[in-house]
Amino acid sequence: MKDKEVMPAAELQKQKLYAADVAAIMQVRAMGTEPKAFVRTYGCQQNVADGEKIKGMLAEMGFAFTDDENEADFILFNTCAIREHAEDRVYGNIGALKNVKRRNPSVLIAVCGCMMEQAHVAERIRTTFPFVNIVFGTHVIHRLPEMIFTAVTDSKRVFLRGEESKEIVEGLPVRRDGTARAWVTVMYGCDNFCSYCVVPYVRGREKSRHPDAIVEECRGLIEQGYKEITLLGQNVNSFGKGLEEKINFSELLRRIDAIDGDYRLRFMTSHPKDATRELFDTIAESRHICHHIHLPFQSGNSRVLKAMNRRYDREKYLGLIAYAKEKMPDLSLTSDIIVGFPGETYAEFQDTLSLIREVEFTSLFTFIFSSRPGTKAASMEDPVPYKEKTKWFAELLAAQEEIAARRCAAMVGGTERVLVEERNEKNGLLCGRTESSIIVEFPGDDALIGTFQSVRITEARNWILRGERIG
Repeated sequence: MKDKEVMPAAELQKQKLYAADVAAIMQVRAMGTEPKAFVRTYGCQQNVADGEKIKGMLAEMGFAFTDDENEADFILFNTCAIREHAEDRVYGNIGALKNVKRRNPSVLIAVCGCMMEQAHVAERIRTTFPFVNIVFGTHVIHRLPEMIFTAVTDSKRVFLRGEESKEIVEGLPVRRDGTARAWVTVMYGCDNFCSYCVVPYVRGREKSRHPDAIVEECRGLIEQGYKEITLLGQNVNSFGKGLEEKINFSELLRRIDAIDGDYRLRFMTSHPKDATRELFDTIAESRHICHHIHLPFQSGNSRVLKAMNRRYDREKYLGLIAYAKEKMPDLSLTSDIIVGFPGETYAEFQDTLSLIREVEFTSLFTFIFSSRPGTKAASMEDPVPYKEKTKWFAELLAAQEEIAARRCAAMVGGTERVLVEERNEKNGLLCGRTESSIIVEFPGDDALIGTFQSVRITEARNWILRGERIG
């Protein structure tokens, strides 16, 4: 691996020095006996992984963590730019911090993430929310200690975004949110430029981590007792491009799968244009990789897919699914769908409905088209009213609910291996997921959280299964 592909150690050492200075300063500035940070993350799993790195750095700076904004000395919102609704929610929550700042003028407020990589958003934050102290994008997370130091010592606002680098930052501290499930990023960015998607503009171009670094991170997590690892990337099937070593995603999976231990391995997101038979063969032959694939198809109509710049058609997608099911009859599939893409007709939408009925997905992540500034789709004619799109959307949800209910009902009487994640506070039952990523609830002690348990399924409740522990 070329040295230039990894952030120089000198830069990370500089940030550690800033972190030590911030720790000393915040001990004096803190409202209580120790400085406290409030961190809220919006959006996808990659944002969650970024948030865990942010919390790792904050911990190095001496911060404890709180769920109460009013007792925080540092407040950070880690934002998502995928949907307009998500952005609107962020603006509303930022606006509410004005009162927090009024009650505690010394509190530092930061906003980061994908939204901040859009120039018009950063400018809106600058002009509309003057109480926000720090604004930074997705490419400079590692410089958070320096940004906090500058904001405190120079008493000026810090704006740092748009500084994409070919270098990958390794070695950042991570404060993980759970003790059983962990996220591991294998690559960053996206080169696909789907016509509706802002990700390539806010996350940058594709960069793959060195496979040795990924394998060692996974090995460490398994040794620490983590039971499920999810590999992350905007398109994991592109892994390996640009590396000196000739390696693809299937080979990376095989190397991780070779690690001994009692754990599950998942990944997302997989792009159909780059999905291969080798990938499905690798999963089928593995010891630890779940027979569950998230493979977004977005639309069941080939013309719409071409307008989306997805670079596959309905036939290719169904061919991939047929091969995967042949290799893994127990395969669980999930997907993403956009309803009401500009120019889509009701007849074309019916192709989406027919595809989900043919494939029979375990679950779907469904969205009504949301125009994103700067994307090609934002300038396309969109004659179908939003109200009409909501009717299509309801039709889609009804079809998928019927499929999911039928699938869950068929599982009653069987036994599933469940990774117990938490206790449902509303009903008091333990809650976890099967290998196929279906939620299961059952009675039991807190000591079972973070372990695999065999659960006999006794009841199917829409999207959730109920059962009883065996043994």
